[in-house]
Amino acid sequence: MAEKATIYKATITLADMDRGVYGDYNLTVALHPSETLERMMVRILAFCYCAAENLTFTKGLSSVDEPDLWLKHDNGTILQWIEVGQPAPDRLKKACSQAQAVRVFSYGRGMDIWWKSNAAAIRALAKVSIHYFAADELQQLSALADKTMKLSVTITEGIAYVSTASENITVSVREME
Repeated sequence: MAEKATIYKATITLADMDRGVYGDYNLTVALHPSETLERMMVRILAFCYCAAENLTFTKGLSSVDEPDLWLKHDNGTILQWIEVGQPAPDRLKKACSQAQAVRVFSYGRGMDIWWKSNAAAIRALAKVSIHYFAADELQQLSALADKTMKLSVTITEGIAYVSTASENITVSVREME
């Protein structure tokens, strides 16, 4: 029998000073059996950096035809296709044909190798922007993971200040060059 996803609930109070986005979000996030807590927390952080009214989590790892998150217009047009990890250039090219903008939030071991191997192909895709997180900061973020999370996230100058009732951490997003 296949393992089932583990459900996490996150209540997020967001203040994105960079974009002028403020709000409270109640997220239900499924942790796929093959997914790490770090990846799930990066998905939540990607949600915070891209927060908008119609931004939703998709089937993610369970579907090869969908990104981790997407922002759709009311008419069904995909405004943003948001990937987490180190996607292949072919996947990003396909995403570019379906969405107005493609954002990648990269992290993890081998990220430098992935970028060196794929930078030229990805740079050729005008709709794609690549962002990455430092490993040590993500370890601190992963430590905040709990089945029921209450997070306060303030984003200013590209830095996310993430707080719980007992901890405060910072996570910086950087753009690949």
